[in-house]
Amino acid sequence: MEVLSIRNFSKSYGKAEKAVENLSLTVESGDIFGFIGHNGAGKSTTIRSVVGVQEFEEGEILIDGHSVKSEPLACKNVCAYIPDNPDLYEHLTGIQYLNFVSDVFRISAKDREERIRRYGEEFEITGALGDLISSYSHGMKQKVAVIGALIHDPKLMVMDEPFVGLDPKAALTLKNLMHDACARGGAVFFSTHVLDVAEKLCNKIAIIKAGKIVASGTMEALIGDKSLEDVFMEVAENGR
Repeated sequence: MEVLSIRNFSKSYGKAEKAVENLSLTVESGDIFGFIGHNGAGKSTTIRSVVGVQEFEEGEILIDGHSVKSEPLACKNVCAYIPDNPDLYEHLTGIQYLNFVSDVFRISAKDREERIRRYGEEFEITGALGDLISSYSHGMKQKVAVIGALIHDPKLMVMDEPFVGLDPKAALTLKNLMHDACARGGAVFFSTHVLDVAEKLCNKIAIIKAGKIVASGTMEALIGDKSLEDVFMEVAENGR
């Protein structure tokens, strides 16, 4: 089942050259889909358009069959977004922020209590949830952003460099949660610069260069007996 479908998506900023041009890809139920490319290749532009924080004119993006353009609320109800630099409400405590997000998604008191307890323990941040977010390190903010994104049990997780700032144990916890979401029929679409992580974690990848997809498919088919790093350097640096 298609959880995310991007069809002929293009995005320009003003009259400048297109940041992304005619991009199409599909993320299906159970996929952990890695989106890789150099800085400025178009990863974040694509991701911001998928999650509805940036408008676009050309193409169509569907989440769980709903149009990002014409059905934004339906898309947000089944989608979680974790940006590369979490911008949280720093005047709130961690628990106040998580309760605010739970209110937005109308999560019951029972469910939110269970999920906050579970994720707080898994990310080892329960003891700090009563502190102001302004006092948190980047890694702690990232953990709270992840918990807030997972609180409504999303069908699609969209993440931009999600492992930046996380300690090794928290990164492993997030990887396990990604696998758990996919096992329940969800899907993950994320960008990363860490190619060895993508190679071990993803079953599908797309490589973007100068706003265009230059390689896409299953990890097995794309890398064969090579490493993802070798394939990326061939495609992103030299072309095929």
